[in-house]
Order: sequence, then structure tokens, then C-alpha cells
Amino acid sequence: MAEYKRVLLKLSGEALMGGKSYGIDEQRLMEYAREIGAATRLGVSIGIVFGGGNIFRGLNGVDKGFDRVRGDYMGMLATVINGLAIQSALQSIGVPSRLFTAFCMQPVGEVFSRDRVLESLHHGEVAIFSGGTGNPYFTTDTASALRAVEMDADVLLKGTRVDGVYSADPEKDPSAVKYASLSFDRAYEENLKIMDLTAFTLCRENQMPIIVFDMNKPGELVRVLSGEPVGTIIR
Repeated sequence: MAEYKRVLLKLSGEALMGGKSYGIDEQRLMEYAREIGAATRLGVSIGIVFGGGNIFRGLNGVDKGFDRVRGDYMGMLATVINGLAIQSALQSIGVPSRLFTAFCMQPVGEVFSRDRVLESLHHGEVAIFSGGTGNPYFTTDTASALRAVEMDADVLLKGTRVDGVYSADPEKDPSAVKYASLSFDRAYEENLKIMDLTAFTLCRENQMPIIVFDMNKPGELVRVLSGEPVGTIIR
């Protein structure tokens, strides 16, 4: 039985690259779709936010002379591409889903509406949120925190390539210590890079717990949803 009934799953665009240096690795995409499909079979309502860094990251463009606002909109469009990709992958394995965009992009997706999202979740569809918040200067971390609050999620799940939050980067510091749980205050005081400050504050003020876990480990999403002590929980 699932511990959580409704969740927001945040995944980075870079995660979709898999073994590639750019774009979408079709094998990784299908792996994620199967993991999400298994989660829905637990009866969990799921919303998804993907980043767009596998295609274009606005801040990187600024370093090369792009206007920040246009660069951010390009990044938002990249998340729509990723949204379409996961929607297609989910539907190919029989998992119903609906793509919502933060700005009008008909017929690509449906403009975000909280009422329509709740209706979609009620009918067992995976709700895919793309286009960020629809505004420049906000990250997809912030978009995921916002959508989690709007959809009345029980928890925000941040799928990464590491199995939780550490005192330092475990890929660089072998002495780094993993935390099983953290308070928002401690995470802030220790300057742990879990999410950007805007997203982190939004979760804290709305009492939205965050679980950081390794999405690339098969079955890990289901274990998180089942309440097993996986990853790191911040609350």
C-alpha cells in the first residue's frame, strides 16, 4: 500500500540524456515511463515536472550573450519537448497522461488550470507540467514546488542520480555523510543545495515535504511511495 496518495515528481532534463551528451536517450525515457507506470498501479496520483537542461538552459545562454528573458523562454520550450516525450512514452505502455503548459501552446498541450489538473488526477491520468511557471527568472525547481502546492500533493519527490542529500558532494568527497532526514531550517543553515532558494522557501512556507532519491535505481520510486526509508526527507 502506498504511503503517499498524491505526489509531484521533479526530474532534471539532464537525466533524460542517459548515455548521450545531448537530447533524449530513448532507453532512459522508457525506463522512467515504466517506473512511473508502476507507481500509478499503486493507486498514486502523479504530477511530473521535467527540467530542460538536456536541450537548452537559459542561464547558459546568458553566458554566451543571450538576453536572459529570451533565454529563459527557450528553456521553457525545452521542457515542453521533454513533456511531450514522457507523455508519448507513458501512453505507449498504456498509462494515460495529460500535458499541461504554462502558456498557450495549442494543440501541443492544455494551458494549466488547477481545476483541470485535479480533474485529470481524479480520472487516473498522470499530469505533466511543462513550460516552467510561464515566467522568466524562475527555475523548474520553483515550478515543481508551485505545482506541488497547487495540486495538493502530499510530498514533492526530487529524483536525482544520487541516493539522497549529503553533507558534501559524494562524487567528489568520499567522506561525505548522507542524511536520512533534515529540517528545512538545518538544510538552510548548512547551505545544502537541495533546490533553489525560491523553491525551497515555497515548500517550507506551505509545509510541503521534499524527498530526494535516486531515480535511476530500478524500483526506487515505488519504494519511496511505499514509505520505505529511501533517500532523504526534508520537512
